[in-house]
Amino acid sequence: HTAYPAPRNPEPAGLSREEVLAMLKVESSSSFRDFILVDLCRTDHEVRPGFSFGSAITLILTPITRAAPIRGSVNLPAQSLYPTLPTLYSVLKAAGMRKFIWCCSSSRGRGNRAAGWFVDHLSDRGDSDMQSLVLVDGIKGWATAGPEYTQWMDEYDESVWLKS
Repeated sequence: HTAYPAPRNPEPAGLSREEVLAMLKVESSSSFRDFILVDLCRTDHEVRPGFSFGSAITLILTPITRAAPIRGSVNLPAQSLYPTLPTLYSVLKAAGMRKFIWCCSSSRGRGNRAAGWFVDHLSDRGDSDMQSLVLVDGIKGWATAGPEYTQWMDEYDESVWLKS
């Protein structure tokens, strides 16, 4: 990430875990979702077919380690994110996404930086219909907030979060 410029907006707007959970609950009862939760944690994932993401993208992300992503999130490698923002924007715009919610373990590092870069990209494109937001307190805040949140994590292992 140090090879790329700092975001012009170093403190993008955030969403609380309560707000994101409410969005996930509404989405689970609907056939379409207009937001994407992007996990920039260092946990590697493998992709396999099967998860309907709107009508444009189909994939399932399965964690290889036990860090447990929030259900339905997409894991992207932070180190190669910056040059792929234009492509990511085009694909997700075509899929009808309106909110991009970025997170990492704390959302004070990779998540915050990515959200800032995407705010810059939206601004450069003149796109005021989309939002780039950060999940306040990140995955760790989510994973340690109790069962209401951990039930929304795939392959959650409490011992992983007790160590962190």
